[in-house]
Amino acid sequence: MAGLQTDIDAIMAESEVLKHTSEKHLDEKHDAESSVEHFEPDGIHDGLEFPTEEEIATLRRVSDALPWNAYLIASVEAAERFSFYGSSVVFTNFLQQRLPAGSHTGAGGADGQSGALGRGQQTSTGLGTFYQFWCYVTPLLGAYIADAHLGRFNTVCIAVAIALVGHIILVISAVPGVIEHSQSALGVFVLAEIIMGFGTGLFKANISPLVAEQYRRTKLFISTTRSGERVIVDPAMTVSRVYMYFYLFINIGALAGQISMAYAEKYVGFWLSYTLPTIVFLFCPLVLLAARKRYIRSPPTGSVLALALHAFGYAAKGKWSWNPVTTVRNIGSADFWEAAKPSRVQGERPAWMTFDDLWVDELKRGLSACWVFCWYPIYWLTYNQLNNNLVSQAATMTTHSVPNDVISNLDPFALIIFIPITDQILYPALQRWGWNFTALKRICAGFFFGAAAMIWAAVVQHYIYKTNACGDRVATCLDGEGNTVVSSLNIWIQTGAYVLLAFSEIMASITGLEYAFTKAPKNMRSLVMALFLFMSAIASALGEAFVALSTDPLLVWNYGSMAVLALIAGGLFWLHVHNLDKEEDKLNNLPEGHLAGQPMIVSPA
Repeated sequence: MAGLQTDIDAIMAESEVLKHTSEKHLDEKHDAESSVEHFEPDGIHDGLEFPTEEEIATLRRVSDALPWNAYLIASVEAAERFSFYGSSVVFTNFLQQRLPAGSHTGAGGADGQSGALGRGQQTSTGLGTFYQFWCYVTPLLGAYIADAHLGRFNTVCIAVAIALVGHIILVISAVPGVIEHSQSALGVFVLAEIIMGFGTGLFKANISPLVAEQYRRTKLFISTTRSGERVIVDPAMTVSRVYMYFYLFINIGALAGQISMAYAEKYVGFWLSYTLPTIVFLFCPLVLLAARKRYIRSPPTGSVLALALHAFGYAAKGKWSWNPVTTVRNIGSADFWEAAKPSRVQGERPAWMTFDDLWVDELKRGLSACWVFCWYPIYWLTYNQLNNNLVSQAATMTTHSVPNDVISNLDPFALIIFIPITDQILYPALQRWGWNFTALKRICAGFFFGAAAMIWAAVVQHYIYKTNACGDRVATCLDGEGNTVVSSLNIWIQTGAYVLLAFSEIMASITGLEYAFTKAPKNMRSLVMALFLFMSAIASALGEAFVALSTDPLLVWNYGSMAVLALIAGGLFWLHVHNLDKEEDKLNNLPEGHLAGQPMIVSPA
């Protein structure tokens, strides 16, 4: 009996082991199935291992390798930014300062101040602000054309052709024989600004989504490093890295263009500062055409904006109220978009409802991103001081033969240095230390860095007034012989403001590009990117209200106001988005929605 009992115990024990093993196997199978839920074969994620919920919570995240196609498009952006910033860096002097006596080119030489039209700082700031506004309004049209009719790649090609015409007209405004006639030169210059800005807007709305689209994975997956560590490859981190290096290329082009053209203006003349960027700009169509068969291209999908408005109107039925607080509360409720999902419709669906439930989730996410962008005008209002007032501030200091519009290149120079450091050292270190420095946290930090830059500029301006013979009338200070009298402060004291602005760009500007791309539905990426860029246009419009402060003796108030606005906006921004920040991972990994009859992405053979 003892032996029999032993056999029975052994059989029972074996049964329990088999049962436990079977249950464990079923649990593991369930975990595996849940980890790959919605991940149907698509030719992009096939054969990849997807993480379980436990692995998502515990494994370190890394970015994927960047596709070479992205570098090709980034090189086009570098050439475009060389031409854009190379020409616009001398706009302030071209408009504000007088044509040197006896000059036919505007060159000031080693000890003189370059100039052309002599319209003063307020006109210079006003036209510069208008140009910024125009360049960031036109992306809305560029987005519509790309999403509804031509596709991003074709729209970029047309934009390049339009901008090239504008560059040629800009050269005409500065050639000897025209530059001496201030009124005529101003008219040609404004025409060039309008045409160049239109081409630039069409270009900017589509080049950023086009570069990120070259990376096609959208799902978290498992990889093993050379050291044997299992890590999660995060597509959101990869897109962030794409934009980090895209922005690096932007600033390489901007730095080369700004430094070389500032010296061309100072020692040769404005005609050369406008001609060389035009020549470099020719690189854009050549690369686009030569590599056109290599790019992954999204075709147009029709007017998705109209479809989004239909969905919003359908979801809002019965939720309007004469009480605006009630209306806002209803529209902002967590289940607002549920009514627009086709699965919730009772009876026959409207003819325009050609999307699925997942597309509605993507649309909700995209609109959340647009609400985030509403805070950006205050940030850009601060940043735009770099393009005009800080250049003018440099002209009132001791330059030691350095062109006053060269010092602004400390900003792209700092970006070129700190972008790789941020990508290779800072962000990975934060990941290893367990701090998830999310996109929204980075944007918030960008506001505070911008505020710090304006505090620096305000302090410098205060001491410029204290160290100039004319006190707070430094911009118009002349000696008995009519020569400009400047502050004894060295021009390089502005360095701190530019470095702080560079850090603010890394945190806010680059991350904004990333956020616009990752949160938008695939067929609305140009539109959401255009809305992000449009915030800069609003900032330029707001900047017009501050033009009255862009003159002596009010410049300390100008920079101080910018600092206060950025600090307050940064704090309010975080109060607005901190709940959204908790859902970052969920939003980045939503399954992709579809529209009926949606065309396929065009991939290289």
